[in-house]
Amino acid sequence: MKCKICGKNSRKLFSAKIIKKYNIDYFHCESCDFIQTEEPYWLNEAYNSPINLSDTGLVQRNFYLTKKVSVLIYFIFNQSEKYIDYAGGYGLFTRLMRDIGFNFYHYDPFTENLFARGFESNNLEKYSALTTFETFEHFVNPLQEIEKMLKYSSNIIFTTELLPYDLSKPENWWYFGFEHGQHVSFYSTKTLSMVARLFNKTFLTNGKIHLFTDVNISVRYFEILLKLEKLGLYNFVKRKVISKTQEDSYALCLKLGEKP
Repeated sequence: MKCKICGKNSRKLFSAKIIKKYNIDYFHCESCDFIQTEEPYWLNEAYNSPINLSDTGLVQRNFYLTKKVSVLIYFIFNQSEKYIDYAGGYGLFTRLMRDIGFNFYHYDPFTENLFARGFESNNLEKYSALTTFETFEHFVNPLQEIEKMLKYSSNIIFTTELLPYDLSKPENWWYFGFEHGQHVSFYSTKTLSMVARLFNKTFLTNGKIHLFTDVNISVRYFEILLKLEKLGLYNFVKRKVISKTQEDSYALCLKLGEKP
C-alpha cells in the first residue's frame, strides 16, 4: 500500500478488529514512520455519532487547551486578530477562548455548534492561526485536509497523540481506537516533520501540542511557554486581555432585535 504522506511503499504492520466486527489491516511506512489503515470503508458506521462515546475527556481537554493556546497566542501571535477553531465540535473551545478575550470563530460542518452560536466562520477568510484538536488521526487523506486548513491560516496549532516507541502489542495503545474505528492515521515526530517540509512550514512540538508555522521561533521558546503556563503564565495573560463574554451577549441581543 502506498504511504499517504511520502508516497513510498508501506508494509503491513498488524491486523485488528474494529467496532467489534471488521478485521482490518494497518500499514507502516519505514520512510516517514506514518501508520495508516487500509482504505476505511467502515467510516459511515463509525460516525453514527460525530463525537465517539468513549471520548470522556472532551470537556477536560478543552479547559486544558484554552490555557495552553492562550499563552501561545499572546506571546507568538497578535492577540487582537481573528482565530478559527477548525472541526470545533460543539463550539466549546471557541466559547472558552472568547470568554478569555480572544477573537475566535467556530467551523465544523458535521457537528452542531451549541456553545459558540453567532460566531461561526462561514466564509473562507484568513485567520492569524487555526486550531484543530484531535482531528489529524481522523484524516483519510491527511495532506489534502492540511492543505484545506492552510487556506484559512498559515499557522496550525493542533493535537494528535504521537506513536509510542513500542508497537509490538498494538492492543496496548489506546489511541488506535479499535472500539470506535474513527482513527485511521497515526504520526510520529518524524512524520509531522516531513509534513511540515512538504508545506514549507516549521514544525514545533512539546510532545503533546504541535504547531506548523511561518513564525520564526525556536522549539525551546515554544516548550518554555507551555511549561510556564503551569507556573502562572496563563493567569498573567488572562489579566492582560479583556473577556468578550458581555460584549458578545450585547452583540447577539442586538442581532436578534432584543434589548441587551
